[in-house]
Amino acid sequence: IKGNGPPLDLCEDAAVDLDLVIDPEVALKACHEVLQKVKLLKVEEEPEILEKYEMCDLPRHIPCDTEPHPPQQTMRRCPHPRQPNNDQSSAAAKQSLLLRLFESKLFDVSMAISYLYKSKEPGVQAYIGNRLFSFSDDEVDFHLPQLLNMYVHMDEDMGDAIRPYVVHRCRRSIAFSLQTAWLLGAYSSDMHISTQRHSRGTKLRKLILSDELKPHVVPADAYLSPSKRTHQRSKSDATHCTSLGTSLKRTASNPKVECGYDEPLRLTPQREFIKSLMGIGKRLATLPTKEQKTQRLISELSLLNHKLPDRVWLPTAAFDHHVVRVPHTQAVVLNSKDKAPYIIYVEVLECESFEASGVPARIPETRIRSARSADNLLPESVAITAEQRAGSFSTVPNYDNDDEAWAVDDIGELQVELPEGHTSSSDNISQFSVDSITSTESKEPVFIAAGDIRRRLSENLAHTPTTFRRDPEDPSAVALKEPWEEKVRRIREGSPYGHLPNWRLLSVIVKCGDDLRQELLAFQVLSQLQSIWEQERVPLWIKPYKILVMSSDSGMIEPVLNAVSLHQVRKQSQLSLLDYFLQEHGSYTTEAFLTAQRNFVQSCAGYSLICYLLQVKDRHNGNILLDSEGHIIHIDFGFILSSSPRNLGFETSAFKLTSEFVDVMGGLDGDMFNYYKMLMLQGLIAARKHMEKVVQIVEIMQQGSHLPCFHGSSTIRSLKERFHMSLTEEHLQVLVEQMVDGSMRSITTKLYDGFQYFTNGIM
Repeated sequence: IKGNGPPLDLCEDAAVDLDLVIDPEVALKACHEVLQKVKLLKVEEEPEILEKYEMCDLPRHIPCDTEPHPPQQTMRRCPHPRQPNNDQSSAAAKQSLLLRLFESKLFDVSMAISYLYKSKEPGVQAYIGNRLFSFSDDEVDFHLPQLLNMYVHMDEDMGDAIRPYVVHRCRRSIAFSLQTAWLLGAYSSDMHISTQRHSRGTKLRKLILSDELKPHVVPADAYLSPSKRTHQRSKSDATHCTSLGTSLKRTASNPKVECGYDEPLRLTPQREFIKSLMGIGKRLATLPTKEQKTQRLISELSLLNHKLPDRVWLPTAAFDHHVVRVPHTQAVVLNSKDKAPYIIYVEVLECESFEASGVPARIPETRIRSARSADNLLPESVAITAEQRAGSFSTVPNYDNDDEAWAVDDIGELQVELPEGHTSSSDNISQFSVDSITSTESKEPVFIAAGDIRRRLSENLAHTPTTFRRDPEDPSAVALKEPWEEKVRRIREGSPYGHLPNWRLLSVIVKCGDDLRQELLAFQVLSQLQSIWEQERVPLWIKPYKILVMSSDSGMIEPVLNAVSLHQVRKQSQLSLLDYFLQEHGSYTTEAFLTAQRNFVQSCAGYSLICYLLQVKDRHNGNILLDSEGHIIHIDFGFILSSSPRNLGFETSAFKLTSEFVDVMGGLDGDMFNYYKMLMLQGLIAARKHMEKVVQIVEIMQQGSHLPCFHGSSTIRSLKERFHMSLTEEHLQVLVEQMVDGSMRSITTKLYDGFQYFTNGIM
C-alpha cells in the first residue's frame, strides 16, 4: 500500500487533522486503501501477497483461529492507479490521514465504535472489526452492549464485521460466552417473534450455547466434579457427573427450570445456577407478605446449598472464583410493591481461573461448630486432606435442622458473646474490654497513653451511630445498615470455609420481572461521565454499580455496600437528614462531620448533573441511598430520557434538591452550598467537552429498540441540547444558578414525595 503521506510507523498523533477525518467523502475514498489492507490480512496462503503485506508496515490483529470475512461480501476490486493530478493528490493525502488516525494512539475503543456505527462502507466496517482485536478485553467489554445491538439490528455487513471478534472471545471465555448469549437474547426480544426466530442474533446465540465454540485446549478434568479428580470415588460421585447442571433440572421443588437442548458441559452448571436464582425470585413474587417471602427465600437457598461447591460464579464479581456456599439465613427481600427482588451473600474461593482451576472440595455444614473452636481451627497453610475431599459429596447435611446450621438466633448470640469470649485474629482494631485489662493470665504490663484515652472518649461522646430496628415490613433495613466489614467477619466465623486464605464474601441483588436494559444503559453513561470527570480533574463523586442483563425481564445488580435509603433513614431514626448526619458523624466542627459533609456535596452535585442530563425520574426517597461516608447514591434508573412514571411527566424540576439537602450543605449562604454550585458548573463544562462519547452510547442503543426511554423521535436531539454546546461559560453559570433555584423551589418534587408517602408509605 502506497500513499502520498508519510509511512504509518512515522506518524505523529499531533499531525492528525480531525476536521479532515470526519469528512464522509474522504472516508468513502479512503475505503479503497482500507479494503486493500483487509484483503492482505485475509490471504495467508499466497506468498506473493504476504510479501506485499510485510512491506506495508501495517499491524495485523486478526488471530488465526478467527473466522475470516467472506471476501465477496467485504472486498471490492480497486481501480488501476492513474497519474495523480492536484485533486487526486489532495484526496490521497486525506485518505492517508484517515488511516494514520486508525493506527494512531488517538484511536481508542470509543472512536472505533463511533466509526463502526456511522460508516456505511463495508471495507471500513471490516477494518474496524479487525481493529477490535488490538484493544484490551475490558475496553471492548464496556461497549459490548453497543456491539451486540448493532449486530442484531443493523445490516449484514455490520454483522460480518463484528462476528469474528465475538466468536473468538467466546472460544476463550465461558463468562463472555454467557454474557453475550444473554445480551443477544435480550436485544433480540424487541424484534417480531417471526423475525426473531431466524434473526442473526438468535443464530449466534444458539451457536454460543451449542458445543461448537470450544476452547482449543481444555484440561482433561476441567469440567469433572471435584471428587472425580481424586484417587477415591464415592457413591455420590457416580450420580454427580454433571454436578450442579443436572441436579438443577426440572423437579417437583423446582418446576420452572426450563428444559433446553443439549449444551456443552462447561456452560451447563452456570446456566442452571442462574436459572435457579431466577426461579426463586418468580416464586417469591406470588407470596403476599415480606415475612413469608423471606422465610421462603431462606428455605429455597438452603436447598440450593446442597449443590455447592461447583463450577459456578457470580458474574458481577471482578475476580475469578468458585461459589462454595450461600449463607441462606442472611438473605433478605428488598422493598418492592409488586415484585420480589432479593439480596444474597455468597461465599467464594478466589482462584487463578475458574475454568482451569479445580473446583474446591466440599466441607460439610456440620463442621461449623467444631471449626469455630480455637483448638480445631485449621491454619491457613493446612490443605484439605484426602479423606475430607473423598467424603465431601457423601455427606448431605440437613440445612433445616437448627442443630446442623446456624439459625438467626445463633447469629444474634454470636454477636453478643464474641467481644467477651473471643477476639478474631483478623481484627486489626484493638478493643478495650474488662477481661483484657484485669486478666491474671497476662504477665505483660499494658501501657495506655492518656492522650489516646481522651481521643477515644471524645470520639465516642461526639456521636453514637444509629442502630436500625427489625421491621417485618422492611427486613432489608437491618441487613443493609450493618457495616460490611462486620458482616464479613461474622459470616466468615460461622462458615466451614472461613479458615481458607482465599475465602471472600460477595453480594448480589437478583431481580425478576424487571427489564434491566435501561439500567445497563444508565450504568454505561455514569461510568463514562465518571471517567470524564476524573480525566478533567473535577472532584465530583458518583457510584456506578454493575448491571448484568440476562433477559428482557431478569438480571442481577451489584449492591452498594454500607448504604441505606433515605426512606429507611427517616423511618428508623425519626430524625431530619441533618440531625442524622450529626448523630452518625459528630458535631459540626469534628473532622468526621466535615468530611461527610464534603462527600455529600460532591456526590449531590454529581448526581444532580446525572439526573439533569439523563432526565432521571421517580426520585423518591426509596431510590436515593446514603452511605456510611456521607455520599448519596441514586439507584433505579427505570425512568430516564423520554420516559416517566405512568408517562405523566410529573417531576418537572431538573433534579431533586430538597431543603434537607441544603441544610446538610450548611444553608443557602454557606460555603459548601456555593461549592456545590461551582462543582456543577465545572462538571457540566467538562462533560460537554466529551459530549460525543456520552451521546454515542445512547444513540447506538436506540437502534431497533422499543425501550420506553427511546419513546418519540427527539430523544437524542434533546440529550444533545442539554449539553448546551452553544453557551459560553458565563451563560452556563447563569443556567446552573437557574436550575439549582428552580429545583430547590420545585412544588412538583414535594407533591411527588407526598404521593409516594400516601400510596407506598415511602417517607
